[in-house]
Amino acid sequence: MPSPRLLVLFGSQTGTAEDVSERLGREARRRRLACRVQALDSYPVVNLINEPLVIFVCATTGQGDPPDNMKNFWRFIFRKHLPSTSLCQMDFAVLGLGDSSYAKFNFVAKKLHRRLLQLGGTALLPVCLGDEQHELGLPSKFTMQFLPETPRTCSEEQRVTRTDPQNPPSELHPFLAPMVTNQRVTGPSHFQDVRLIEFDIAGSGISFAAGDVVLIQPQNAASHVQQFCQVLGLDPEQCFTLQPREPDVPCPTRLPQPCSVRHLVSQYLDIVGVPRRSFFELLACLSPSELERDKLLELSSAAGQEELSQYCSRPRRTALEVLCDFPCTAAAIPPDYLLDLIPPIRPRAFSIASSLLAHPSRLQILVAVVQYQTRLREPRRGLCSSWLASLHPGQGPVQVPLWVRPGGLTFPETADTPVIMVGPGTGVAPFRAAIQERVAQSQAGNFLFFGCRWRDQDFYWEAEWKELEKRGCLTLITAFSREQKQKVYVQHRLRELGPLVWELLDRQATPSTCHQMYRKP
Repeated sequence: MPSPRLLVLFGSQTGTAEDVSERLGREARRRRLACRVQALDSYPVVNLINEPLVIFVCATTGQGDPPDNMKNFWRFIFRKHLPSTSLCQMDFAVLGLGDSSYAKFNFVAKKLHRRLLQLGGTALLPVCLGDEQHELGLPSKFTMQFLPETPRTCSEEQRVTRTDPQNPPSELHPFLAPMVTNQRVTGPSHFQDVRLIEFDIAGSGISFAAGDVVLIQPQNAASHVQQFCQVLGLDPEQCFTLQPREPDVPCPTRLPQPCSVRHLVSQYLDIVGVPRRSFFELLACLSPSELERDKLLELSSAAGQEELSQYCSRPRRTALEVLCDFPCTAAAIPPDYLLDLIPPIRPRAFSIASSLLAHPSRLQILVAVVQYQTRLREPRRGLCSSWLASLHPGQGPVQVPLWVRPGGLTFPETADTPVIMVGPGTGVAPFRAAIQERVAQSQAGNFLFFGCRWRDQDFYWEAEWKELEKRGCLTLITAFSREQKQKVYVQHRLRELGPLVWELLDRQATPSTCHQMYRKP
């Protein structure tokens, strides 16, 4: 693929916008992104129609005037005869540098942003407005207005379950699926905890086929929420409303209004994710402690990248653990900056391991609980898998926000097309859905190569596979890697059964008559 290219254009009066632009260029090149940095008036503006990605950095001078080195560009871009599709191929972002003590604060950036949209450009994000008067230069994206009393709606923050079949659940409106079972399917002495989890999706409007995936929105552990609130000096029961500083910036749709601090921290902020360099940059700006600030600046500098990797990236240190290491800084963080500092929790995708034809109104997944050790004392744990494993439907109702999207695996619809499926470990999950679906539709030619460590520890769905074998619905080939001196994997079984595999691939001399599927664990 051709290397992506970025163009940074600046309009600068005193040199600040030029300095910011050069820094953006260095950051882009550090990320292997080809980048040019030019003053707006030195760039042939007619070439903008060929630029795929542009960042505009522009100051505002006097009473809303553009800087001297972008005035020619300014006159050209506002010509009335320019077609409304002139920049339809361009993705752009505008960063304004201004001073809120002036009446026309960042007027140039705001007006340029609107004009680029009128010419067909696609904004990658709302216009970003820097403020010389603000103590950090850049104000927070949102402000929090804390409420003196806890309103009744603050305790009713769970989103409403979607039940309209015409509008199936989505990321903005997930279905709160009751968890039916949460069963460990590996042996008690096995090194890994793997769960078969089943959800009730009756009335959700969810439908899926073999190969589709379910997305689950996880939550932070209660102990981590409590620790985060404690180190930042937050009252988890306090409620607030969120207001964007700019009128074109929407509030996060996943946060209710009003919202409690507990809900924000437990269900939105990714406090156990590994932070990026920008996290340390903003912390340094917020720090009142000279000692901590110097260390944060060192970790966020170009020269400190190896130390940052040693401290954070390699041992997988979490944002919460970093905040605990810098307690003076953490205690001084204004709540307004929480959403700038910590990204939202991303949903996690799992292959669906069941078919609606075999399990109506049910959705099953196979989850390997992620846990591993680094040089840090506490084991590293996967957020979503650990959260799911901690839920106990037998002790009371449990609901999990989820929705479904098409996956990357597709299976043939014709009954006589054989399918070779290679699914070691938990990678077998989508093939279980496919086999259930194909058996229910009387589709033969199901060949499954399954591999795991031990027959008696992690042979998922052994009884189910054996029953299908007896019925002649499945040909199962297994590889148990640790049961003999020499390790045996699925690729060894494929080689041993090479003639069978070739016969299936060569059937009717048409390569497309046999599907091959491989899924890693």
